[in-house]
This record gives sequence, structure tokens and C-alpha cells, in this order.
Amino acid sequence: MATAPEEAENAVVLGEIHMNRKEPPEGKKTFTVEEAVETIGFGRFHIMLFLIMGSTGVVEAMEIMLIAVVSPFIRCEWQLQDWQVALVTTMVFFGYMVFSIVLGLLADRYGRRKILLLSFLWAAYFSLLTSFAPSYIWFVFLRAMVGGGVSGHAQGLIIKTEFLPTKYRGYMLPLSQVFWLAGSLLIIGLASVMNPTIGWRWLIRIASIPGILLILVFQFIPESARYNMSTGNVAAALATLQRVAKVNGAAMPDGLLREPVKERRGRFKDLIHPKYLRTTLQIWIIWLGIAFAYYGVILASAELLERDLVCGSAAPPAQHSSGDSEESHSPCHCHFFGPAAYQTMIISTAGEIALNPLNILCINVLGRRLSLCITMGCTALFFLLLNICTSSAGTTGFLFMLRALVSANFNTTYIYTAEVYPTTMRALGMGTSGSLCRIGAMVAPFIAQVLMSTSFTGASCLFSSVCVVCAISAVTLPTETKGRALPLQLLRIVRVIVKTTK
Repeated sequence: MATAPEEAENAVVLGEIHMNRKEPPEGKKTFTVEEAVETIGFGRFHIMLFLIMGSTGVVEAMEIMLIAVVSPFIRCEWQLQDWQVALVTTMVFFGYMVFSIVLGLLADRYGRRKILLLSFLWAAYFSLLTSFAPSYIWFVFLRAMVGGGVSGHAQGLIIKTEFLPTKYRGYMLPLSQVFWLAGSLLIIGLASVMNPTIGWRWLIRIASIPGILLILVFQFIPESARYNMSTGNVAAALATLQRVAKVNGAAMPDGLLREPVKERRGRFKDLIHPKYLRTTLQIWIIWLGIAFAYYGVILASAELLERDLVCGSAAPPAQHSSGDSEESHSPCHCHFFGPAAYQTMIISTAGEIALNPLNILCINVLGRRLSLCITMGCTALFFLLLNICTSSAGTTGFLFMLRALVSANFNTTYIYTAEVYPTTMRALGMGTSGSLCRIGAMVAPFIAQVLMSTSFTGASCLFSSVCVVCAISAVTLPTETKGRALPLQLLRIVRVIVKTTK
């Protein structure tokens, strides 16, 4: 239920639109991009947009999940310790964190589509170079560069959000998880075939192909009309809207497209403006915790399968009987995944779409805040359930549910963040949130791959505690965005609100 300040703000915004309609320039009707998007509705253009922009999730999933399936091989090839293996994933997300802010600023200034194309070129180039890495140091550096490129893929979600009508965002955006699932399953399937045969280097080369192919189809996606309007490029915005209407077979609204007041865009201080300060801080906490839990689940799953850490064992699995091979005594734990391990990874990964229908229902019925609180609370519970001694099938079931829940958390948070910020700062808001969440992702490897091998219970309790904090932060967010139109002009609205309170 909307709070009094929210109702007052919405009333001011609607009143502003209504006044503008009553007093159009020179007696002519006008319409905004928001009104055009709602009038045109959902159609073939949005399906094409969904397929192309959604496919960015396939590429991102393959690049991020790659480390989980090659870590046993680089561990043995370069004789790495636990912390060195964890450092690879940490540096990937360090590159992601740094580039998220930079690319978010650039996207708000130069356009979402240009930055998305640049990020794909960058990630594909450095991913190919990684397959030729001559040493561990080079491998770490090149994967960090890949992480930087992958951070720009978030612009695909922003473009989808800014073209979708309000009532479809809560349904279509969670379905994008299908593409992440497809990418995760694809890289695991390729790894199960290629790692034991032609090796991890060829796996990386083949994994970079989808990103290269996707670059070729970006020409069919225009720049966001909302972005063009925020820069004052009314002609480009109108042309884009007319193109969308033509593809959908729909009519444009009557009148002239109204140009908003030109404002400075992409300013960090807007994120900490009193209007958004509390929301921003709580969103940052949630993003950090969700990434910590999500990548913790992925890496912990691989660690469980590689080391057979079950029943909360606190003993490192490096001690074996005298009859074991010399490789088994290695402090680097040279244990490769077998067919059963890959099968478990595929089953648990499939969990990422298991709760999608229920998640979509909750998002649109209960709202973003309460849905996120529920799924985060359940995530905390299942982290604790991993401590129960059970069969292999039971452990797989727990991992399946964890992947389903952490995926639902990401879905809801992406939608909420994209909806709560206005066009003038949406990419920056997503970029900074994505950047801070990588701090959680950077810490996760040292918990899932280092602490977990020493104290399984301690690691699982830490993951659970962070999820509880995120659940509390989610339910106390100041604004519910369910059914809310995407705000366009932050400073203009703030000025109107200030005037009405004087």
C-alpha cells in the first residue's frame, strides 16, 4: 500500500501531466514518452527486444560461470592454493565493480546502446585472450578485464525496462532469467564434454562465440526513446516510437511529443539526494548481500562437488589413506569433476527457473518489497539446511532450492532498482548498485572456497545471516514500485513538490 508521501508525490506528478495537457503549447495536444509507450502497448517489437537483449544474459552467465567449471583445472595446472583460486573470481568481480560505475556514467551521457555494444566487444576480446594466458598472473588480469566488459551488459536490461509498458515489466523482466539459465546450462554442458577431452582453453574460446554473434544483431535494436528525450533529442525519440508502433501495428498518441526540461544527467550526488538517500543505501545493502549469497551458492556447489564436503565437515579433505595416489596428497586438491558432479551442477542450476512463475505472481500481487523479503528469508533458511546430514539427492535438492531462491532475489531487485530511479539517473543507479554488489561477489569466493573447507557450519551461517539482513532491508524500503510509471525528470518533480509544500 502506498504511503502518504508516495501518494502526494504521485498526485503532484499526475497533476503536472494533467496541467500540461490542459494547457498545451499553442493549443495543440502533447504526449510524453511514457504515454506513448503505454499507448503503443506490447507487441512484436517487444518480443524481438526480449529475445535479443535477453540473450545478453546467456553471454554473461557463460563468462561468470566459467570460473566455477575450470577452477579444478587451473588449480592443478599452476599448482594453486585455495586463496589463489578464490582470487581469480574476486578479480573478475573487481573488474566488474570498477567498470560498472564508469560504464553507468557513460551510458547516461552517450547512450545505452553504444555502451552495450562496446562492452560486448571488450568482453569477447579479453575472453579470447584468456585462453592463451601463459601464467596464473596473466589469467587473473585477463579475467578481470572480462569482468569489466560483462558489467556493461546491464544496459540491455535498462533498454528493455525503458521500452516495456508498466504492466508488463513485472512479467517480462523475470522471464529474462531463462537466458541466464540457458547460458549456465550451456557452459556446464560444454565443460562436461570439453574439459576431459580438448581442455579448458578450448572451452573458453568456444564460450566466447555467442558474445561475438550477438554483436551482429544489435543493429536491430534502437536507442532508448526515454534516453533520447532526456538529452533533448526529440526527433530521435519520436522516430524510435514511430518505429515501435509500426512494428507492433499500433497507433501513436495524438499530438506532439513533449520535450522535457533539459537537465544534467548521471550525477552521483542525485543518488544521495535526501529524496533518494534512504532508498539508495538500502538498495546498496540488498545488492551487496544478494550477490554474496548468489555467487556463494554457485561456488559452494562447485566446492562441495570437488571436495566432497558434506554433513558440515570441518576437516579439510586433504587427508587420505596410505594407499592413495600422490596426486591425492597434493595440497592443491587436484580433483576433477566427474559425470555425476556435472549432473548435479545441471540439476541445481535448473532450479534458477523453478520459482519463476511463483516469483512473477508474488512480484505483481504482493509487490516488490514483500516478495524480496520472503525469498531472502527462505534463502537464509536453506543455507542453514545445508548443515543437515543427508543423502546426495538431499544435498542436490537443497542446492536446487537455493539456486531458485537466489535467482528470484536477483529478479526482484533488478526490477525494483530499474523502476525506482528516473531516466536521468537510472543507468547510474543500476551501475553503482551493480558495482557495490560486486563487493559481495568479491568476498563470496573466500567464504565459499576457503572458509567452507575449514568450517562448513561457519560459512553457511555467515551466508544465512547476510540474507536475514537483506530481508529486513527489503521490507523496510520506503517506496513500493508495483504499477508505478517510470519517473522521467527527478529534479523537476522535486521542485514541484518543494513549491507545493511552501
